[in-house]
Amino acid sequence: MFRTLLVALTALLPTLLTGPAARAATACDAPAVERFGPASVTGAIVGAAVLDGHAYVVTRGLKPPVLADIDLATREVVRSVTLPDGPAAGEPEGAWATAVSGGKVYVGTYPVPDLYSFDPATGVVEHLRSFGANGGFVWSLAAAPDGTLYAGTYPDGRVREYVPATGEVRDFGVLAQGERYVRAVAADDTYVYAGLLDKGKLVRITRADGAIKELATGPAGIGAVAEHDGRVLAAAGGTLIDVRADGTDERRVSLGSGTIDMLTVAGDGTVYATSRPDGAVHRYRTGDTAFAKVADPPSPADETRRLHLADEHTLLGFAGSGGMWSLDLSTGRSTLTDLIEAGLPAGPERPQSMLLVNNRAVYVGGHFSMEVRDLRTGERRRFRMPGEPKDLVRRGDKIYAAIYPSGQIVSVDLRTDEVRSLGTLGHGQQRPWDIEYDRVTDKIVVASAPLGAALEGALSVIDPGTGRIDVYKGVIPDQSLMSLSLDPRGGVVYLGGDVLGGGGTPPVATSASVAAFDLRARRVLWQVDPVPGFRTFQDIKAHDGLLYGVYKRDSGAWIAMDLATKRVVRQGRLSGYGELTVHRGRVFVSTFFGGGNAYELGNEAKLRATGLGDEWYTNPQLHFEPGSWWAWALVGRDLARIRLDPRCPALTITP
Repeated sequence: MFRTLLVALTALLPTLLTGPAARAATACDAPAVERFGPASVTGAIVGAAVLDGHAYVVTRGLKPPVLADIDLATREVVRSVTLPDGPAAGEPEGAWATAVSGGKVYVGTYPVPDLYSFDPATGVVEHLRSFGANGGFVWSLAAAPDGTLYAGTYPDGRVREYVPATGEVRDFGVLAQGERYVRAVAADDTYVYAGLLDKGKLVRITRADGAIKELATGPAGIGAVAEHDGRVLAAAGGTLIDVRADGTDERRVSLGSGTIDMLTVAGDGTVYATSRPDGAVHRYRTGDTAFAKVADPPSPADETRRLHLADEHTLLGFAGSGGMWSLDLSTGRSTLTDLIEAGLPAGPERPQSMLLVNNRAVYVGGHFSMEVRDLRTGERRRFRMPGEPKDLVRRGDKIYAAIYPSGQIVSVDLRTDEVRSLGTLGHGQQRPWDIEYDRVTDKIVVASAPLGAALEGALSVIDPGTGRIDVYKGVIPDQSLMSLSLDPRGGVVYLGGDVLGGGGTPPVATSASVAAFDLRARRVLWQVDPVPGFRTFQDIKAHDGLLYGVYKRDSGAWIAMDLATKRVVRQGRLSGYGELTVHRGRVFVSTFFGGGNAYELGNEAKLRATGLGDEWYTNPQLHFEPGSWWAWALVGRDLARIRLDPRCPALTITP
């Protein structure tokens, strides 16, 4: 009998060794991370300046930022330098603010608000000053005729004076209570003019004594300012404010549609302006009752970082996507130069979004671009997008992207990469954060927030067949929307609120709400505040009768709320905030901070991976391959495929 049992066990041994437990152990021993290089490569720019036949542009999103010198005669990058990390915590990733003074180029950076100088004669870069802590911006920079520099900063909403000869700094203090952004500055011999984004105010500061005077209030935040011959020009949404420096003789003209992006003034007082979202060029002279269109967009659907008159017939423009154009004002003809092709050193940026089309491709949204990795061939390609794709969703043979800063919804054809616009959300909704597709109603839904000092966001319901966009502003009263999640049965969408709205105005509510919206009846079914005092939902996800939520500004708090009773039944803490996803009946979340972590949420949060890094621009995301535990994600700024098998020990990723 013993011999018979031994023979039986011997026969079963191969099965036992290759059973589920053994196979799991073998899988856990295999390599768990594959890296595929930079997820998104960019040549996008922020600041730009012109000096002595050369243009100087600063990259966006690269660490460290690159300052590139372009010979305007040849349209080629002739040299480039990097901006070194300053002594403050954090690292610069770009510079919106540039100015020229005394033969040098000055640069103000973010997300550390530091000031640098570059001497074209010697090629030397120097860190000069810090204007605040990590998380701040030098949004704007201007030189007065005597060379004194004026910097507008965030989040303190102040203007600082910097004297290059002495290094002396003066702070003009609070310009408007509650203001965060000095988005634009200009200066003449006597005054500094500051454009405030939150409050929509045009403010004059007397350079001699720091006296502050409000010149005008616009219908929207002021994003560009210029001065000429005793008049001040300020762009507030689609309105141009034209006022004397003493605050008298105010005139206003409207663009008609879109918003004014950038402006400059010619010697004869002619104002040239570009518009968003199209990128067209317009002209205005004091006394005109309307803008005159000068030319079609030299860089279509692009942002303009700087306008400069090279001569009386030629307007230079610098496009945020990474282009430089020249426009012949007499003919309306333009020439666009791709700065990467011209020699700008490109590099990996922080991605905005990601989408897996299984067995086909991984799409990564960048700044004005989309990177695609073909899973069948391993090849990569890149094509242009009209802004930042904040989130992506698939319907049939198309991807739909929610675009900032225009608030556009665009489609991308999976077969041809053709990009088409369905239209803009409008209603002040320029920050679309989340997009999903409901198969039951065949509708695309978008959660959005306003730009600037407003509270109410919107739920937009889009018919992809007709392109119709229905916008339900204030669906959660006095809150913007950061996230949404479809009921697994379809027809109902859950909404996650944010009491801070666009920022810059005091909140009314004290706790972020969750609401349910019926997509057929187009009405709110209910609204609750799951946790008193927690103000911002970063993401929500419905699964198995529960609504999971991750809060942004409340130490990585997470909850699970019973949708039937509206009561929180589970809660805990994560290393930070990020995006939720449901896969094979389990709820996962990838988060910022603590090295970049992935968790599985159940009765508690179980760490599944660490060491992913903190390099997402928006929410950290996981995109699982169906039927497996492999997910596409980021490791640092690299596109990666990682194993998150719950049967395996937590994955530790090393650089």
